[in-house]
Order: sequence, then C-alpha cells, then structure tokens
Amino acid sequence: MQGEDPFEQGTASILRQPKAVWATAGASVVAFMGIGLVDPILPSIAKGLEATPSQVSLLFTSYFLITAVAMLVTGFVSSRIGGRKTLLAGLALVVVFAALSGTSSSVAELVGFRAGWGLGNALFVSTALAVIVGAAAGGSSAAILLYESALGLGMACGPLLGALLGDASWRYPFFGTAALMAIGFVCITAFLKEQPKPARKTSLLDPIKALGHRGLASVATSAFFYNYAFFTILAFTPFVLNMTPYKSGAVFFAWGLLLAVFSVLVAPRLQKRFGSLKVVGASLVLLAADLVILGYGNHTTAIVCTIVSGAFIGMNNTVYTELALGVSDAPRPVASAGYNFVRWFAAAAAPYLAPKIEEWSNIHIPFVVAAVAAVIGAVVVWVRRSALTHEAEELEPKHATEDGVTVFAG
Repeated sequence: MQGEDPFEQGTASILRQPKAVWATAGASVVAFMGIGLVDPILPSIAKGLEATPSQVSLLFTSYFLITAVAMLVTGFVSSRIGGRKTLLAGLALVVVFAALSGTSSSVAELVGFRAGWGLGNALFVSTALAVIVGAAAGGSSAAILLYESALGLGMACGPLLGALLGDASWRYPFFGTAALMAIGFVCITAFLKEQPKPARKTSLLDPIKALGHRGLASVATSAFFYNYAFFTILAFTPFVLNMTPYKSGAVFFAWGLLLAVFSVLVAPRLQKRFGSLKVVGASLVLLAADLVILGYGNHTTAIVCTIVSGAFIGMNNTVYTELALGVSDAPRPVASAGYNFVRWFAAAAAPYLAPKIEEWSNIHIPFVVAAVAAVIGAVVVWVRRSALTHEAEELEPKHATEDGVTVFAG
C-alpha cells in the first residue's frame, strides 16, 4: 500500500520465514546466550575456583581472542565444506567445550575450555548471519533485523539462564548451554538443507586484504574502540556491582532487553530519520557519558547506568553490522570476516585490561578508559565520514546469491 512505512513492512517480513531460517535464528539465540552467560556467576566462579577477578576475566579474553583469529578461518572453511556443515561443526564444538567447562577444576582449565568454545562459536555465528541473509524472505534488511533480534534475545536470556542455574552451582549454566546447543544441532540437521558452495573459495588472507578498503577499515577501527567500551561493561561491571547471581542476572536481563529493543525497533527508525553515521556517532558519545556516570556513581546509579547502556549498545550493534556489510565492494563473507577479525580483539582485551587497570589505579579509571575508547570510536566515524557514506543497502532477492551461489559470512 502506498504510504506504508517500509520499516513496518520489514518488521512484518521477519515473521514470514522458512523453517531453516527459524532453526538457524533459534540456535543463534543460544549461541549469543553463551557470551553473557557467565556474567552473573563471575564472582561465584572466582570464589569456587579461588581466583582473582583478573584471572576470571580471562574467560572472556580466551573466548574472544580465539573468536577473532577464527574469523580468518570461518570463510575458508565454509567456502569448502558448505554453510550447513560449518554450522554443525561449530555447534558440535560448543556442545563439547561448554560441557567440559562445567567440569573444570581450575581457572586454567576453564579458560582453555572457553577458548575451544570460542572457536565453535566463531564457526557458527559468522556463518549463521550469511545463512540467514541467503535464506530469509524480505531481503538483507529483514535478515539483519532477524539476526540482531537473535543477538538481543540471546544477550538478554544468557545472564538470566546463568543466574537461574548458577544460583545452585556455577557449573550448571555451562551444562545447560551444552544441552541447548545440542537441541540447536538437531534443529539445524532437520530443517536446514545444504546450500551451494561459492564458486570461488575464500583464502585465509582475503579478509585481511579486504581491510585495505578505506571504508571497511574505518568501520572496523571504530568498532574496535566501541567493543572495548562494550566489553568493559559486560565483563567488569559484575565485579563492581558484586551482587548475588539472581540480582546480577536481573540487571543484565534488563540490559539485554534494552539492547534487543533498540537494535531491532529503535535503531532502524533513527537511521531512516538521521542517517547511520549520526546515529552511531551520537550513540557512542552517549555511551561514553553513561560509562563515566557508571564509574563514579553510587551502587544504585551503577545499576541504572548498566541497564541504560544496553540501549546504546543495541543501536551501535545494528548500525555497525550494516555498515560493515555494505560499505565496501568486498563480498559480504569476506568483509564480515575482516571486520570481525579486528573488533573481537578489543572484546578480548577489555576483560583482561579492566581489572588490571583497577589494580594499578582505582575502581573508577577502567570506566574512564572505556569512555575514552567510545569517544575515539565516534571521532573515527566523524573523521572518516567521507569513506563511510556508502551505507549498507537493501539486498534485493535477485542479488541474494553471487554467481548463482549463496554467500557465506566469515
């Protein structure tokens, strides 16, 4: 109908998807749950394994460090064995290493098992985006919204599951995740058919070469600083709040809900009105202000600011994803791999550095450093705005494949 809101059309199209898309999206929710799962139980893990906060934070560092490096491998693998097999391989690794994490007798063991978990998650999550883009009805905008919905729901439910199971034992959330990912494995096996392999196989160096594009390099650089701020909140704040698993889980559940709402409902509307660059720039500055208030406020203020940060993180996630996939002329799988390769290094660095910075200074400074990182991310967007003008465009159905072959993310 003439005059109908395109966003409303896009939102409606999300609900009309093949079973394969829903199976992949459902498994993606569980995969993203694994990121925030340990948030409410970080203090419990530290107590149970007699570890310091900086030691326990290595659970994030090992996970995301392997994830970052694995981004160079995912496209290489999926272009050779196909998207379905890559998804199943990733799910299988997560099931195995999540279960092993629950059996850990030391922090060193748990950190090692989380690294294996990160490899499986990288194989699954990066390939899932391209499978959803290739199979979803409604073009890439609907597919990205569906993917971001899975991300937001997973981020919200992860801390909740961690709290519910972790109240009895810090080991139970790991076993719970393994069971849920096993269900995802069955669903992918049942509903997703193998998609054609790309005509050209992706090399390990293709994502690095793609970063030679000024626009993609700018997005990745800005996202690197943004992710440092993001994961300072995710990995360091639980120690600052120092709450029971239930209370901490409730805080991060509310945080995740705001993340989901703003990534799926608010960000697209603001992008349509103001443009992607203004939205991400303003959101980064507001996130920086929120971090400073969080760092210097009292306990109640810290809780409120933690929850509110979910809104800014949700908007940034959506805009960055669209920019990374559409700003360069590189194939989407290659562009995604290069972008994720850069940004996940910050996700690995922040959980390790934040507790160390507190040890070297005081509890406020880690948040100040994170706020500065967010501002630097906004400055990069402003300075390189001319290279970022080609925002992610709607992927028409006729372009859903390249040379007749579905594209896979890396």
